[in-house]
Order: sequence, then structure tokens, then C-alpha cells
Amino acid sequence: MSEEANLYTFENETYRKTYWHTCSHILAQAVKRLYPEVKLAIGPSIDEGFYYDMDSPFPFTPEIMENIEAEMRKICKEKLKLERFELPRGEAIQFMEEKNEPYKVELINDLPEDAVISFYKQGEFTDLCAGPHLDSTGRVKGNAVKLTACNAAYWRGDSSRQTLQRIYGIAFPKKDELDAYLQRIEEAKKRDHRKLGKELGLFMLRDEGPGFPFFLPKGMVLKNTLLDYWREVHKKYGYVEISTPIILNRQLWERSGHWDHYKQNMYTTVIDEEDYAIKPMNCPGGMLVYASEPHSYRDLPLRVGEIGLVHRHELSGALHGLFRVRCFSQDDAHVFMTREQMKEVIQETVRLFDEVYSTFGLQYTIELSTMPEDHIGTVEEWEHNQDILKNAITDMGKEFVINEGDGAFYGPKLDFHLADSLGRTWQCGTIQLDSQLPERFELEYVGEDGAKHRPVMIHRVVLGSIERFIGVITEHFAGAFPAWLAPVQVKILPVTDRAAQYAQDVAAKLDAMGFRAEVDGRNEKIGKKIREATLEKLPYMLVVGDRDMEAQTVSPRTRAGEDLGAMSLEAFAERLGGEVRERTI
Repeated sequence: MSEEANLYTFENETYRKTYWHTCSHILAQAVKRLYPEVKLAIGPSIDEGFYYDMDSPFPFTPEIMENIEAEMRKICKEKLKLERFELPRGEAIQFMEEKNEPYKVELINDLPEDAVISFYKQGEFTDLCAGPHLDSTGRVKGNAVKLTACNAAYWRGDSSRQTLQRIYGIAFPKKDELDAYLQRIEEAKKRDHRKLGKELGLFMLRDEGPGFPFFLPKGMVLKNTLLDYWREVHKKYGYVEISTPIILNRQLWERSGHWDHYKQNMYTTVIDEEDYAIKPMNCPGGMLVYASEPHSYRDLPLRVGEIGLVHRHELSGALHGLFRVRCFSQDDAHVFMTREQMKEVIQETVRLFDEVYSTFGLQYTIELSTMPEDHIGTVEEWEHNQDILKNAITDMGKEFVINEGDGAFYGPKLDFHLADSLGRTWQCGTIQLDSQLPERFELEYVGEDGAKHRPVMIHRVVLGSIERFIGVITEHFAGAFPAWLAPVQVKILPVTDRAAQYAQDVAAKLDAMGFRAEVDGRNEKIGKKIREATLEKLPYMLVVGDRDMEAQTVSPRTRAGEDLGAMSLEAFAERLGGEVRERTI
């Protein structure tokens, strides 16, 4: 395919976004044809598809959504030309007032005085829009368009404003691409960590604490196993572990800059008539730990890790299982270093990330997030630190894309986006380079020259929110966790009541070997026990009957249904132990 032709495929992000933006206008036109009383708000393309926010006097039921989808297909077949035109502000407002579109009028009024006010017309339908668009509705394949959902949305994201209905859609140039996408969506629904978390007894969410997850016994085994692995890896890389208080006073947060830059996301309280905040991140506490004793250049780099419980206020509408919560454990670490060590430390951190992510079979892409408008420090410092990050990963042969203006308020960062088994991406790891907070907290070390110097530091997480990472790997593995991570590694299934005590003896021996085993001692047929253990997605089932009891053997079955035949318990333990030691995926 020529470079020119490639411009007009979904491999080209600009074309893909333009295609989906045009679909949003086709959606709006279909709605206005069928239901002219509906008022239009905004309709952009998004990362996967498009949506349109609308003010409707009735709910968009599944039947209505089907009608709209059918009308969209008609509009595609009509091959309507999209024509752009501009109007002066007064005429633009009058134009939309005559169409009785108050949300469009508000948008026009809020545009800068020198803004170009453009519209796109297709057939009888015209919409306020900056574009770009395809040249014809016929470019969109009607049989490859699907409306996927309808949810509530606040006008302009303001919870005090009108509640609108947001219709989501997806479209592709070919029907088989749409079918493949919808199949992936169905698979994703089966893997939904909220559904699996309930079925597997991992965690629960309650109305008494929205956004504050409860971990159940099996979930705690999973979480603690994950943290044990985290500690093992970090010890290998020379980290020490600390714990800092959950509540600290306002002066600390003012000093760090969080009170000015992050207060809207912080929970606050008053103790002894003084303002305090529940920590939304662990950084300021880590600063105090560093400052609690003198340091020499010989101590650096000093690698300090913390599994810190943090709280952040999220809007109720944004809460989503373990992916978006108000209380979570963050695997924070802060590495204090000299300026000469910056590149080396960043590369070491990336190698740690590589080791951890490969353990779970997760690939990643990297974004370099640059200086936001709301920042501290000089432009020169930011540019220098951005170059350090670029050079560090480029020299490792890593590729990255730029995410303009999305750095932390104190420094640029590398964000690691993990790709799961369905190809979805999740932002988990981050490496943030910071020369601002060491300055604010007046951190020092004595250099080789005997003088005092200011260290620089990185803030970094590899798993990110432990809760969110559990949600990610639950969906990545579809709840079928590898043996080393599974809350229950083996379930022993006695065939008869006579084998019940033998099953308990086998479980006790496995427990003594350090494995996690349970016995299904119910008076049920073995077929039912196997089916239910399979639904629990356990790595292994050990079926034990009279023959096994007599021969002192077990008969393992994998969750995939493979029958491994009778073997000694020691032989099975060696097999399972190898998977656990190697952390086989």
C-alpha cells in the first residue's frame, strides 16, 4: 500500500478520528430526523468510536437506539456531501436560535472574540463544528456502524448543570472489523473484574462506602501474594521499605504544593483546631523520612519504597469497580540521587519495570508527558529533565510518544501503558523526574567535595494502585490466575465418603509444603464437583478415590480439562512447585 493510500485507513489516527467524528454527525442527523424535539449538545470522536450528548424528553430505549441505527444506515446510503461554511458571531447565534438549539448557542457565546465559527452541512442537517470531516456520508459503511450504549452525562461535565443522555457508537470501514470488535467487547464483558471479583470471592463494593472496596479472604491472599512479589523484586534492586502516616497537617501539603494544586481531590479534617489532610499520595511523607537524618553522596542513590494507603476524592459518576476508587494502596517509591546518577537510575527503574511486567505477560508502550500549564519550576529545568528522560529510554532502544502538557505539576514523567490479552491498554507504571520538591523541602547531601548539595529524585510506581492492578490482571487472565498467584492453587475432590479423610490428609500435606489447598467434602457427585471447581478457575483439581487412597496417589486435572493420570503426591507437588517457583504464566 502506498503512503498516500495509507492516509485513508484506520492505521492513520487522524483519518480514524475524522471517520468517527463524521459518524457522530450522522448519529445527530438520524436523531433529529426521527425525534426533532431532541436538543443537541456536543458529539466528538473518542479513543474508541464516538458519542453525542443530547437533551431528550424521553429515554433512549434499546428499541429507539435500533431505530436511530437504521436511520444512520439510510443516511450513509444517501451519500450526502459535507459542506463547511462560516458565519459571523451574531448570525451564527441567530442561526442556532432559529433551530432551537440552546446548547449550541451557549457554545458560540463562549467562544473567544476572534474565533472562527464554522458549520458543517449534510443534506437537511447542519451542525456547529470545527471539523474535520469526511467529504460524504457515503464514505461511512452503514453496515459497519453500531450504537453501543446510552449513559447519563452532565452538560459540560458540571454536576450542577443539565443531565443529558450520551449515545456511544463505533464504526469501521468493513463489517468483519466491526464483528471482530463486538466479539472482543463480549469477551471483555465476560472478563469484567467486577463480575469475576464477585464470582471468585475476591472483593466487594457496598453502598455504605462507595469507592472504598472491601477485600474478602481470597482477595487478600491474592493481594498479599502480589505484595510479597513486589517486596522480593524491590529487595533485589536495593530498595528499603518505609511506612508514613495517613494523616498529616496542612502546612506539609502547602509546602509540597499539593494544597494549591490538588486540594479538590483531598479529604481534609480538623485536629486540635488545626487543618489536616488524608494523604492522596505518599511523596511528602517520603521527603520527611529523607530529611530525618544527614546523607552523604555515598548513600546515593537511596531507594525508598512504600505500600501506602491513599485517599483521593473522585466524583461518584467516575467510580468503576477497582479501576477508579477513592481509597487504594499505591506501590510508591522515591529514589534520591545526584544529578550525575539521573540517567542511570531511570534506566535501572525501567529494567525493574521490564522484569515485573514480563512476569505477568504484559507488554507496554511509553508516553513522555511534558510540562502542564499548572506547574512549578522554570521552563529551563523542565526542558532539561525532559531531555534526561528522553535520552535514558532512547539509549535503551525504547520508543515513546509525547503527551503534551500532561506532566505532574512538579516534573515530567514517563507513563507506561500496559496491553492486556485483549489488546486493551492500562496506564499503571510511571517514572516522574523531580527537582522541585527536594528544593521545597531543602533536602541535602554532603558531596565528595565536602559541601552540601541538593539531590534530585524520581517518584515511581510499577503496579500503580494495587487495587487497580488486581482489576487489570483479573481481566487479563479472565480470573484464571497463574498457579503462583491463585488464591486457591489446588482443590481436592473426594469421589466417595470413604476417601474424605484421605482428601483432608492430602490437603494437610500440601499446606505443610506451602501450597494453598482446599477440600470439597460435600456429598455431591464428582462430576458436579469438577464442574464447579472449573468455574472457580482453579489451576488444579485432585480427584481422589478408593484406588488413590489404597495406592497413596492423586489424580490431577488442570482447569483446561486435561487429566494427568494417577501420580504420587510428591510428583504432583514437584510439578506445582516448579510453576510457583518459576512464576509460570
